[in-house]
Amino acid sequence: MSIKDLTVVITSFRSEKVIIECLKCIDQECKVINVENSNDKEYKNKIESKFKNVNCILTGENLGYAKANNIGLKNTETKYALILNPDSRLSDKTIENFFVAAKQNPDFALIGPSSVHKSFSNTNLKSVDSIKGYAMFLNLSQFNEVGYFDENFFIYLEEVDLCRRLVKMGKKIYIDSNIEIFHEGGKSHDPLFDFEMELSRNWHWMWSTFYFNKKYEGFIRALVKVLPKLITSSFKYIFFSLLRNKKRKNIYFNRISGLTNSIAGKSSWYRPKIR
Repeated sequence: MSIKDLTVVITSFRSEKVIIECLKCIDQECKVINVENSNDKEYKNKIESKFKNVNCILTGENLGYAKANNIGLKNTETKYALILNPDSRLSDKTIENFFVAAKQNPDFALIGPSSVHKSFSNTNLKSVDSIKGYAMFLNLSQFNEVGYFDENFFIYLEEVDLCRRLVKMGKKIYIDSNIEIFHEGGKSHDPLFDFEMELSRNWHWMWSTFYFNKKYEGFIRALVKVLPKLITSSFKYIFFSLLRNKKRKNIYFNRISGLTNSIAGKSSWYRPKIR
């Protein structure tokens, strides 16, 4: 097992200011597939000229996190893949420790870093039902029956859904307290687009919440679960409209829109208004 057995998959969107630091942390002998959710040829040329181990795939449009990750994984030819967010940073031992964990449990499906850096009952590994989506180490042979991410999700809960399907098939998921990855969270894009991304986050969080619950519990139970969110968001939309607070009003409008679109069975169509 060596670095040649691993491909790092990074999905990006307007991430140039943070992804450079992420790529610097990755061994230059390691293959990297950067799936960029745009048609920015200048970005592709810049990344590939600076990092010879990176293959940047342009999607041509913003396909979202689930579909873009699937593109990267389907273009991976190595035994393992590491899905990584652009605003993540690896330590010197991160990849080495992933390999150590993989050797200890060769039939694993997913391994993730632990936010609590201490051993679990005299071992560094703990069996879990799900891991965070910002850093997922995949044993690709375990995904033949399960598939990868559900592409109906644009963003949010797609990793929870994947983990649930893996567990249902009897696949093994671990977190490892020896694996350290720094993740800023919510910083994958240029700060200039913060508000547009905030609007997008609110729309898709609500859309994904209903879709996820409907997928596993049915329409009625999902509706009962999200109804308080719909009522609360509606009151807050009215409240901030009366206060003429345009930003907060727009946020709650997007929450209502994302939820009602999902209830109506419409796709996760919303995209941040960024040129």
